Amino acid sequence: MNQRAVRPAIVSRVEPHSIAAELGFEAGDALVAINGDRPRDLIDYRFLCADEVLTLEVLGKDGQTYTLEIEKEVDDDLGLEFTTALFDGLLQCNNRCPFCFIDQQPRGKRQSLYAKDDDYRLSFLYGSYLTLTNLTAAEWQRIAQLRLSPLYVSVHATIPQVRERLLKNPRAGEILRQIAWFQEQRLQLHAQVVVCPGINDGECLQQTLQDLAAFYDPEWPTVLSVAVVPVGLTRFRPAEDELVPVSAAHAQRVIQQVQTLQEQFQRQWGTPFAWLADEWFLIAGVPLPPADHYQDYPQLSNGVGTIRLFLEEFAAHSQDLPSRLPEPRHLSWVVGNTVGEVFQPLVTRLNQIENLRLAFYPLASDYWGQTMTVTGLLTGHDLIHHLQGKLLGDRLLLPSIMLKHDQPIFLDDVSLDTVAEALKVPIQVVSGGAAGLIAACTASSS
Repeated sequence: MNQRAVRPAIVSRVEPHSIAAELGFEAGDALVAINGDRPRDLIDYRFLCADEVLTLEVLGKDGQTYTLEIEKEVDDDLGLEFTTALFDGLLQCNNRCPFCFIDQQPRGKRQSLYAKDDDYRLSFLYGSYLTLTNLTAAEWQRIAQLRLSPLYVSVHATIPQVRERLLKNPRAGEILRQIAWFQEQRLQLHAQVVVCPGINDGECLQQTLQDLAAFYDPEWPTVLSVAVVPVGLTRFRPAEDELVPVSAAHAQRVIQQVQTLQEQFQRQWGTPFAWLADEWFLIAGVPLPPADHYQDYPQLSNGVGTIRLFLEEFAAHSQDLPSRLPEPRHLSWVVGNTVGEVFQPLVTRLNQIENLRLAFYPLASDYWGQTMTVTGLLTGHDLIHHLQGKLLGDRLLLPSIMLKHDQPIFLDDVSLDTVAEALKVPIQVVSGGAAGLIAACTASSS
């Protein structure tokens, strides 16, 4: 049993017209127990709520304790959302990976930027990656009992000494035995390999992908897919002589190596199994694979196929683009410079709409010290640094992935309002992929 202190689950939102709304729940109330059990996390909460008869112990935001009894259908959701999915705290990472993004940030920013999680619950709930090195026996048991599958596992290397070197953890070399445990339990996982030139590339990468492929059975694959991702480095990283950035030539070699294996897996199983992140193609300067290569996009959250999907969505929606806007609009759109060349044709197409002028700014990050930057890593500093004094038009369009998911704050703690004031332009945060961009460009300005 997990012995960490379990705090009441604080309600952040109550779904209108839900069971919780009818009971009088409000944001700020706290759920203490369900049928006498204190939920440790969102997984426990969902499991405990599956009963038809519930007795809820609630600590109201007024400081009073209430007991509520309800009857419902088994599948009925209460309609509660919480400030966190983990009511007993985050499982911390005890590895010291030199490429860890958490350790490649400057000091003095918001505390949440430095939280190094290795939590199987976040992996199950949201698809975040964990290493399996920090799990206790009780947590392994819980994964099996609750059938928490699939999980998302950072493998990086299956050769024990190489993985131990990368994670700086003597337990890291147990990865193949741990994956075999998933196989024995008939549980599944998605894997990722962050390639660090000179450490886990070449023959090591070849063996890693072949070792993981040994756990793929078309009838019941233990390892469902593998994402191969290039290491990303910033100027704030600890001094580690062994890490070097990925060059165009290195990216080309990795692409050729992985594509050879993909062809083998495709012939054998009907799936590439190992997927290359979009960044490889952008760094190498070679075309992205076609849409049908990505099948059902199993590693989309890892940057595998996100650009192709965006292009395909744009192509589908572009058939409905207007020939002209009712009144002139001058907009600016910012992305990371890794996708500048790929997205330029989209900008050209949008600028064919009469009365629309869309300026395009693919930016590298001065803040992180990168020459090639993905959109999600651009900061408020970068926007001000590159765009201050430029004529940005009526509105600046920013992809939502540049901001904290629940607050208008960039990775450098600069606020959206601060950037808008410095650039002297209204900012519109754009979500919803290509459809969102098109809507932002063509919607009425009134």
